[in-house]
Amino acid sequence: MAKSEKPHHVFTLLVEVGRAPDDGLPKDATGAALMCYASGVDEAEAVRETVALLKQADMSPLDVTGYGTLEERLADGHDIDADERGLMERARAENAVIVAQVTPFFNNPATRGED
Repeated sequence: MAKSEKPHHVFTLLVEVGRAPDDGLPKDATGAALMCYASGVDEAEAVRETVALLKQADMSPLDVTGYGTLEERLADGHDIDADERGLMERARAENAVIVAQVTPFFNNPATRGED
């Protein structure tokens, strides 16, 4: 008898990372925020898989904030465009973690464009 698979959902995760050697962030960055779409049977699994992947990529995950599934985000009133939905579908289809956006953090006000 075949083992039944639990359905996978895609979760939107915001991961804050610190600095690590060979992390690929700009030299003067102090860390970054990564917007990720991760597949998992539940949010805990999606977080575990995302953190493991980022560690394999020489990044230093510090904190993860979960925003839920597509359905949960829509129920909360989030506006989700076709590109974002496409990335979510790709994460589900490939049972993968997709890093959709990387926003580096800087301490130097001049680097951030502030006066």
